[in-house]
Amino acid sequence: MDTSPTEAAAPATAAVGRRRLLTGGALALGGALAGGGIGAAVADSPRRPGEERSAAPAYGVQKIPFHGPHQAGIDTPAQAHGVFLGFDLDAGTDRAALGRMMRLLTDDAVRLTQGEPALADTEAQLAELPARLTVTFGFGPGFFKAAGLDDRRPASVEQLPVFSIDRLQDHWCGGDLLIQICADDPLTVAHAQRMLIKDARTFARLRWAQRGFRRGRGVQADGVTQRNLMGQIDGTVNPELGSDIFAQAVWAEDGPDWLRGGTTMVLRRIRMELETWDAADSKAKEFSIGRTLDTGAPLTGTAETDPPDFDAKDRLGFPVISDFAHVRRAHVSDPRQRIFRRPFNYDDAPAADGTPDTGLLFASFQRDIATQFLPIQRALAASDLLNQWTTPIGSAVFAIPPGCAPGGWIGETLLG
Repeated sequence: MDTSPTEAAAPATAAVGRRRLLTGGALALGGALAGGGIGAAVADSPRRPGEERSAAPAYGVQKIPFHGPHQAGIDTPAQAHGVFLGFDLDAGTDRAALGRMMRLLTDDAVRLTQGEPALADTEAQLAELPARLTVTFGFGPGFFKAAGLDDRRPASVEQLPVFSIDRLQDHWCGGDLLIQICADDPLTVAHAQRMLIKDARTFARLRWAQRGFRRGRGVQADGVTQRNLMGQIDGTVNPELGSDIFAQAVWAEDGPDWLRGGTTMVLRRIRMELETWDAADSKAKEFSIGRTLDTGAPLTGTAETDPPDFDAKDRLGFPVISDFAHVRRAHVSDPRQRIFRRPFNYDDAPAADGTPDTGLLFASFQRDIATQFLPIQRALAASDLLNQWTTPIGSAVFAIPPGCAPGGWIGETLLG
């Protein structure tokens, strides 16, 4: 490729000007120009004369629209890979600074989700395959305090009570700003994570990063309920995407005006005690869950989607589904009071003795935490048989703002 230094510098200079407009801050021009030169020089990998680059598989080029009344990454069918990033805002980051930050991060997300590089992206080629990339932003309790808008914080977006089953570790809890990044390709997720952290660190420092995964795209048909690392089919009773029940359970329709079209998120890091789970026989596991392990059917049915019959008795007169089975304790009769689960598995490095560090990143979306999530969690904490094999070690809550139109930015309804 024959690119002169002047030609290579031009797009980078434009990127610098755009970034200054977005953030109101300064950027090291030399570094940006160097980045532009690198991006231009390696835009195309070497090929033999006449050789054409093979087309990307369909999954790689799929895009999820960024703009709309709701943020993507909630009612989007869950991708194969995800990372949740929690940030603490720097001291002195006020409402004006938060507005600059969200303009910049929104601009990054718009570009990356559509297969375009972020501003001053020195590895622009890594953005070419979005693989259904979504970027979702959330505001924790400290965000509202920093903005001087605590009176506009949804009442239920506050630190959860500590439940008897919790063994919370501070480094997995809290956070003023959430960025959820999901895609069907781990390289896409990693690149988006790097770009967003680089632009957020002018205003905030990373508190935690929690990476998760599901089945790889194409391994199962889209829409199949996936299994967690305990082997359970996880999420059978979720409200159906796009349904009226989903809309009523998830999207905020009352409370602060700025949140209309948004929602709330609870993120719980739940460690699985697989060593003791492995020691239990399948009957004990199914009794604790209230469902079969092979099909996910309730113990009173034959198919995954059969409704549990909580009145059914065995030949001795005992409930077929125990009063303390997970499926009974988590049951909600009013569809509007359901939560929408969008979980990811995690499997970090084992301990030196081989003990696994494995569990679930339980992401729950609901219009109101106090009236939907908390009653379910209290019932589970009180007497769920599954508690003997699961331990919550992380907990955080966020308000998820609505989406934005082209030219707008996430958080504009609150900060604008």
